[in-house]
Order: sequence, then structure tokens, then C-alpha cells
Amino acid sequence: MPALPDTRTDDALMQAFAAGEARAFEPLYARHHAALYRFVRRLLGRSCAAQTDEVFQDTWLRVIGARERWQPQGASFRTWLFTLAHHRAVDCLRKSGRELSLDAAEPSAWEPAGEAWGDWPAADAVCAEDRAFWRAAGARLLDCLDGLPAAQKAVFLLHHEDGLSLDELAAALELGFETAKSRLRYAMTKLRTCMGAYLPRSAMRGAP
Repeated sequence: MPALPDTRTDDALMQAFAAGEARAFEPLYARHHAALYRFVRRLLGRSCAAQTDEVFQDTWLRVIGARERWQPQGASFRTWLFTLAHHRAVDCLRKSGRELSLDAAEPSAWEPAGEAWGDWPAADAVCAEDRAFWRAAGARLLDCLDGLPAAQKAVFLLHHEDGLSLDELAAALELGFETAKSRLRYAMTKLRTCMGAYLPRSAMRGAP
């Protein structure tokens, strides 16, 4: 008979792991490894794709190494985990020369004109229907994501794929709320610009 899944919360599992219960690590890894790997892979992009496994594995090694010092401090375990991954990925991008200064790179937000844009989600929209639209865009979205600066890419992925609120992602990335909000808006504007040239909103109607 297969063992029943461990139903303890992430925080409880991490506390048990810190106290010496080695098997408590397994359900933590099982719950989060797929989403973490996807986040790291997309944040690094094609330019640093070869380092995805290294960054992913090093993130988990940092979790293990910090287990005795870890304490819940308002943020969830998942937010803390993604924070570790973000810092490690940014280090990798900087070493490769790919990470640019965001403040120098960000223009003022703008909205492209034209009929094709009339029915698209607003740049700061967060409703479930708009999230479904971005998911349905599929491969084209991944291509456009690869063109974003890492800082903007991180807020988009954390907000739209992993469901962190602006408050949560600001805490995870150690940003002010307004900075996190503006980075998300810049990311959304650039993605809309990139995708609009290839994927009119009308083409997505009826997509699953």
C-alpha cells in the first residue's frame, strides 16, 4: 500500500527538516521542484539556458544549507525559495554579461494604437480571464519573455505564473511596492508590443 502524502504545511515541513527530520525535505521538493525549475529556466532565457540545472540545484543546496537558520518571517516557504532562485539566477546573468541596469533601460510606459489592441488585457490587468489569455499565448509568449530584462521577467513570472501578489513579489525581490508595480507594467507593455505584432487578440478567441 503506497504511503499517504505528507499533508503538513511547507513551513511545518521546513521546521521539521531544520530539526533533523531528513524525510521532511522530500514533500517540499515534490511540491515545488517543477515550478521552480520552470521559473529558473525562463528567467535565465536562451542565453544562459545551459546554467538552468546548475542554478536549480544550487537553489536547493542553499535551502539545505540554510535549514538550521531558517525561520518563517511573514513570507511563505515558496516565496523564500523563489527569492533564493532569483538571486542565484541574477548572479549567473551578471557573470555572463546579460543583466542590464533596469533603471537605465526602462522607458516610460506607452500603449500602442490600432484596432488589434482594442480587446487586449490592460497592461496592469490581473483578472483570471487575462491570465488565461497570457497562458494560452504559449510559445510566442516564451519568445517574447526571452527578450525582457531579467528584473521585468522575474516580476511577470512570479505574478502571472506563480500567483504572487504585488506585495508578495515585492517582498520576494526586495523591492518597494511601487517599484514592483512599475516593473510589472513595463513587462506587460513590452510583452503586448512583442506579441501584438504576431498574435492579434482575435486569434486567441476560443483558445483553451
